[in-house]
Amino acid sequence: MKIVATEKAPKALGPYSQGYVHNGVLYTAGQIAINPEVNDVEATTIEAQTEQVCKNLGEVLKEAGTSFDKVLKTTCFLADMSDFAAFNEVYGKYFTSKPARSCVAVKTLPKGVLCEVELIAAVEE
Repeated sequence: MKIVATEKAPKALGPYSQGYVHNGVLYTAGQIAINPEVNDVEATTIEAQTEQVCKNLGEVLKEAGTSFDKVLKTTCFLADMSDFAAFNEVYGKYFTSKPARSCVAVKTLPKGVLCEVELIAAVEE
């Protein structure tokens, strides 16, 4: 197993890693809308937060040697399911290969953010 860590995505908020690669598959931790340049959440809308989440995931993918077009599965968490359509608009710009996905509403997310996304992707070894 290989730990994936990049300074271009937020550091873990607890005892976990940004991601792991094992047997040609990347498993990421959930990413929230922390801007790694300031180590805080700046975005306030679902659109802007989703954009930051996708940028963070893109950096983890890049560090692991893969990309959005190799994503097999995502799990998406929304603080409010009424944000579903707006979330999808931004999400769809990044996940153009349309990976399998689960999307659920949750009571609360870390730092009070509006969304969180984790993914599984193929990695060329």
